[in-house]
Formats: sequence, structure tokens, C-alpha cells
Amino acid sequence: MKVAVVGATGLVGSKVLEVLAERKFPVTELIPVASERSVGKKVHFQNREWKVVSTTDAILAKPAIAIFSAGGGTSLEWAPKFAAAGITVIDNSSAWRMDPAKKLVVPELNADALTAEDKIIANPNCSTIQMVVALNPLHLRYKIRRIVVSTYQSVTGTGVKAVTQLMNERNGVLGEMAYKYPIDLNAIPQIDVFLDNGYTKEEMKMVNETRKIMRDDSIRVTSTTVRIPVIGGHSEAVNVEFEKDFDLAEVRALLEKAPGVIVVDNTSKQEYPMPKDAHNRDEVFVGRLRRDDTQPNTLNMWIVSDNLRKGAATNAVQIAEYLVAKALV
Repeated sequence: MKVAVVGATGLVGSKVLEVLAERKFPVTELIPVASERSVGKKVHFQNREWKVVSTTDAILAKPAIAIFSAGGGTSLEWAPKFAAAGITVIDNSSAWRMDPAKKLVVPELNADALTAEDKIIANPNCSTIQMVVALNPLHLRYKIRRIVVSTYQSVTGTGVKAVTQLMNERNGVLGEMAYKYPIDLNAIPQIDVFLDNGYTKEEMKMVNETRKIMRDDSIRVTSTTVRIPVIGGHSEAVNVEFEKDFDLAEVRALLEKAPGVIVVDNTSKQEYPMPKDAHNRDEVFVGRLRRDDTQPNTLNMWIVSDNLRKGAATNAVQIAEYLVAKALV
């Protein structure tokens, strides 16, 4: 099977190659794609070097699947051209997520909606993915009314430039800034641009994508997203109100059985999820489970996941695995 990775030399694209190899996805020929200045360079995959090609040449090579990790502008321009050539695109950008004609997929929740006619499939926002993976089994049992989420997001979500800024600041080196402000020893309560309603685009992504993925527009979501000086994963403090009351032991049991979820919740031993423990893992880690004593039917929880893996690369590869397993490509 021919597989193209568009943005193969970037932070997420490199992680896609890593995950494809780890999960033994049946790649017979890799077609790495990057910007014109990177054409001709080589990437390492499956014990050999593969030459980076242009987007035009990638389409001519006729891969079955193309995983895009090259930003919204590239996706808007090139995903329809790949799709028109009969190539199934799995896109990591925000370009197609809220397009009503495109599926927004987290395999544990809604891969069953995919068909062979879906030629552009959207991969959700990293912070949304980990939250809905943890919340979906609870939604099915108790029905969610409202979610209040505050995120503490890794600099890797911004990209290589932000990682470099953090390490430069930590080492006392002057360099290019990914953020307006220093990030080391700091917390920046802005991810993406501000909108007219006072929320950022990242915050509204969590609102709108959650409803679409969980197929329930009645869920009310409010979000505050914060960038912190961490490498390894995103963390989220989530307060969720249900229609039905719950038993904490049953909540824990539902989460322990949920696909892709690991419960780490032993406060007597100070055990709870942290980004350093989620780093390079594919699971969503959940802990600090406790009832909100201020109102009925409401749960507090702490959710952590590696944003480059389950939040991006792994989720995209899992979509590709589903397509292959169901003979949709």
C-alpha cells in the first residue's frame, strides 16, 4: 500500500512516520511530501531512506492514503486535488473539521460513520481528542449536559519554534520567539487568535468539535486554554455535569474498560496523570476523579495525553487502520 505523508519533515509529520512504523501499518511504499525547499531531502522510515517529493509528484504516484500534517493553507489547497485523484486524505489541520460535509473522527467514538466515499477525513484538535475519549463512555451512561474545561498545553502543540524558544530561555540563549512573551517559568492564557466573543480559536474548537464528534449539539461546553512550559503532553481540568446521577465506583469502572483510556487515580499514594508520564504514549490518562460538591450530578476529572501522538499522529494512523480493516480504501 502506497502512503503519502504531507508535511513529513515537520514535528507532527515526523511523529506520523514513527507511529506508522511502530504500529506496523502495511506501507509498501512511502511518499514523503514537504515544501519545495525540502524536495530531494531524505527521511528515514522502515530501515531505509525515502526521498521527499512535491505535492504534484505525490498525486501522480497515486497513494491509497495521504496523511496531511502541513497546516490549514496546504490542506485547503491540496486535499481536494488528492481527493479528486481518488486518494483518501486524513487531515491534521483545522481546515475541514467543521465542514458539515466532512467527517471529524476519533476512532474510539465515531469511526463507524466513515464510508468509501469519504475522501477528506478531518482529524480533530489535540485537546478535543483526549477529552472526548475520556468523556464518551460517561456520556453514553449518564448523558452530558455541560463541560467546563481548562487546558494546560505543551509547547509542542505550537511546533519546533516554540520548543526552541523554551529551551533557549531555559539555557539563557537569545533567539527567535514563537510567542509574544517568554514561556519558561510562565503561563500564557492564549492559544491561537482571539475572536469577537472574547474566546480564542482554540477554545472554540473545543466547543464545536466536541459536539460534532459526540453527535450531540445539546452539550454545552466552555473552555479556557493555556500554554505552559511543558514538553510531553496536554493536561486538562474538566468539570462535567450529567443529566443522571453517578456512582464514583461505576465511573471508575467505565473508564477502566474504555478503549484507549488508563486510569491513574490513587491519591493516597499521590498517583495521578502527568504529562511526563504520557510522553510518547498513545493512551489517554485520567485521574483526580471526584464529585463536585457545589452542584448535583457533576464530576471533576484530570485528563492527560501526548498531543503529538493520540492528539495528532496516532489518531490519524488509527483512522487509516480502520479504513484498511473495513476495506474502505
